[in-house]
Amino acid sequence: MIIAIDGPAGAGKSTVAKLLAGRLGFLYIDTGAMYRALTLKALDEGVDAGDEAALEALAGRTTIALENTSGGALQVLLDGRDVSVQIREPRITKYVSQVAKVKGVREVMVGLQRSLGRRHSSVMDGRDIGTVVFPAAEKKFYLDASVEERVNRRYKELQPLNRGLAREEVARDLTCRDTIDSTRECGPLKKADDAVYVDTTRMTITEVVDTLYTLSTHG
Repeated sequence: MIIAIDGPAGAGKSTVAKLLAGRLGFLYIDTGAMYRALTLKALDEGVDAGDEAALEALAGRTTIALENTSGGALQVLLDGRDVSVQIREPRITKYVSQVAKVKGVREVMVGLQRSLGRRHSSVMDGRDIGTVVFPAAEKKFYLDASVEERVNRRYKELQPLNRGLAREEVARDLTCRDTIDSTRECGPLKKADDAVYVDTTRMTITEVVDTLYTLSTHG
């Protein structure tokens, strides 16, 4: 069984998907982490985020694996190295949408995501899971929230990693990511016609997880 969760940055997808997967006993597949891992490698190797050919070549020679640890945490392995912490750095957030919009990169990543999803019952979150990666997913959800709330959430997430971070900078970056994600040619962010829309603006994480769990098991 595949549960697809799509939505913009800051809507709570990753947190909710991880908790829902744990509750159901499913594999959690954080597709955003996969693009972040490739972005990390690109920056470390000096590959220009605007060089699509170089990024496509890089994706073709990169191994990315996701593993759920015994403690419930998601471990992201880049060429065998645990980069779970590094991929959350602000510098990765700044460039990941540029890397993720490259058609050749997405083709490689989608292939890997489908391979993972076919081997396990999974909860998978991203931007195009219900529309491109698994359009036949048994359950589809689109999580959203007001821009103000999404900026607040992302600021709280990033501020401990960068004490000098300004909220205005987070707002600019999130708005830019929204534009790139929704207008890119390959796999743009959009709600699948048969996805259940959930506005999380005034909901707690527990309330969102409870809602999705109920809809996934009884809906």
